[in-house]
Amino acid sequence: MTAPLARREFLTSSAALLGAAWGVSRGLAGTAADPFGGFTVGMQSYTFRKFDLEGCLKRTQELGLKFTEFYPGHIPADSSPEKLAGIKKLLAEYGVTPIAFGVMGFSKNHDANKKTFEFAAKLGSKFISADPSPDSFDSLDKLVAEYKIAVAIHPHGPTGKGKELHRWSSAEVIMKAVKDHDPLIGTCLDTGHLIRTAQVAEPLDSAQQVRVMGARNFGLHLKDHDNKRKTDVPYGDPAGVLDVASVLKALKEVKFGGYISIEYEANESNPSPDVKKCVEYFQATVKKLA
Repeated sequence: MTAPLARREFLTSSAALLGAAWGVSRGLAGTAADPFGGFTVGMQSYTFRKFDLEGCLKRTQELGLKFTEFYPGHIPADSSPEKLAGIKKLLAEYGVTPIAFGVMGFSKNHDANKKTFEFAAKLGSKFISADPSPDSFDSLDKLVAEYKIAVAIHPHGPTGKGKELHRWSSAEVIMKAVKDHDPLIGTCLDTGHLIRTAQVAEPLDSAQQVRVMGARNFGLHLKDHDNKRKTDVPYGDPAGVLDVASVLKALKEVKFGGYISIEYEANESNPSPDVKKCVEYFQATVKKLA
């Protein structure tokens, strides 16, 4: 490079290219027959945490979704090679791609971090949603470069009995931490937790949070939340506040090439009816935006 870009410009452009490459490789160019408007849409398996893996896969298939971000309760990161082989066979039977894995913790323990990446690679995931400690980034820089698996930092809302903000509470906080690190370290924003932040701090606009992260958006947990009752609600519910259309527009603006996980934490014994409403609302929104 005879005239190198400034470091920040280089990282941003590199992340954009990586995201675009993933999108092309997964066939994400939208078509009239694509009800999800070119987005890769699936489930966060935590939605079905009261069911075993096959129960989760069955319900995901019934919703017409083909991608899943698996949480460790369904696919443990310490699964033996034999167990993992059986898991991958089951995923193939249900036609579900394990696009992401998490939410996982990372620390400065490089060997422990490496084991998580090794497992994600064997599972076939391209993204790891994460809650890393601030001292983990030197290790993560090396691992994302080695495995070409993106780390997507997941923000949480109020913690400490709902009175304190999580350490990764917003896009601004995350961007400040990752801006000088490898372009494969970014976010998996969670609109539900962003909405919950209003319980203890200034409200956050989910679409603007997407714009702040720009090319470092690798995943998105898309959910709505009723702060008065402190419970998730389906998209479009009168008690909710999420503007799905504005979030999707923002994702297009930043040339998002990652995955969207529909996540629903209410009605845990039978979330499918409400999740079905979310899927249908997403598809209706895409149709209106076309």
